[in-house]
Amino acid sequence: MVDLSAVVAEIAAEMQAAPDRGVPAQYIPGLRDVDPARFGMAVIEMDGTCHLAGDADEAFSIQSISKVFALTLALGAVGDQLWTRVGREPSGTAFNSIVQLETEHGIPRNPFINAGAIVVSDVLLGRHEPREAIGEMLRFVRGLAGEEDIIVDRAVAAAEMETGHRNMALAHYMHAFGNLKNPVERVLGFYFHQCALAMSCRQLALAGRYLMARGVQPGATAGERGRSVVSPQRARRINAVMMTCGHYDGSGEFAFRVGLPGKSGVGGGILAIAPCKASIAVWSPGLNARGNSQLGTLALERLVQRTGWSVFDPG
Repeated sequence: MVDLSAVVAEIAAEMQAAPDRGVPAQYIPGLRDVDPARFGMAVIEMDGTCHLAGDADEAFSIQSISKVFALTLALGAVGDQLWTRVGREPSGTAFNSIVQLETEHGIPRNPFINAGAIVVSDVLLGRHEPREAIGEMLRFVRGLAGEEDIIVDRAVAAAEMETGHRNMALAHYMHAFGNLKNPVERVLGFYFHQCALAMSCRQLALAGRYLMARGVQPGATAGERGRSVVSPQRARRINAVMMTCGHYDGSGEFAFRVGLPGKSGVGGGILAIAPCKASIAVWSPGLNARGNSQLGTLALERLVQRTGWSVFDPG
């Protein structure tokens, strides 16, 4: 039987000694100055056992990992109608690419590239003012994690609004095709605040448990019945999109190396799901050439090697 606490501690020690740590995102002021020596890891099992290492309790900007929670809320709001406005296929291009939107009539390839997430934000604004939509997102994530101190880092959100010209171009382009229903400025205001959610690895792993547990958020204590967040089918489908699209044009490489559904963010975090086994979060701010955490990916690769967790080898 694997000693998970020992495995997590060993991996954290290996990551602290790793020479190639990648480079923090340089185009967002709140991210480029984060110490690249940081590394955190949290693994939460089905029974609630929590294994932490490194900077697992330090909050960081989760950025595009928030798209998992936004997608969950949007599917709850409009169901499968969402898929008429955003696809479910890997993009094969960078997370902020505009290339496919013209030939595909303003329909983004999937909800995890920036264009797709902007459409999801537009859907969520269909019921709320931007401030209310941000509040709904905060309440949802806080409820999933069971912690009230999760916040939106307003300095990061403001920096993204000042520098997010490519996202503005994506939004205006989709608006021209009629795939945004709300004013671009309102949609992007919500989108940037959503991406500026600040969470620790422990909080992120807690929030991801419903995807581990067939759509049920486990109870706070062993044996306590959890609450249903989504149906088992919807949890499976969200995991499927994470597997195929969660790392942008590096999704195939992540599936090859790690073999778990995962969603990365340019803040250096990754949420990964071992179905019916564990919810996992890692954080290291240095990114590889495709905008995914360099050490976070390596840590997850070593975790699955030592535990045998993989959707391709479920035994």
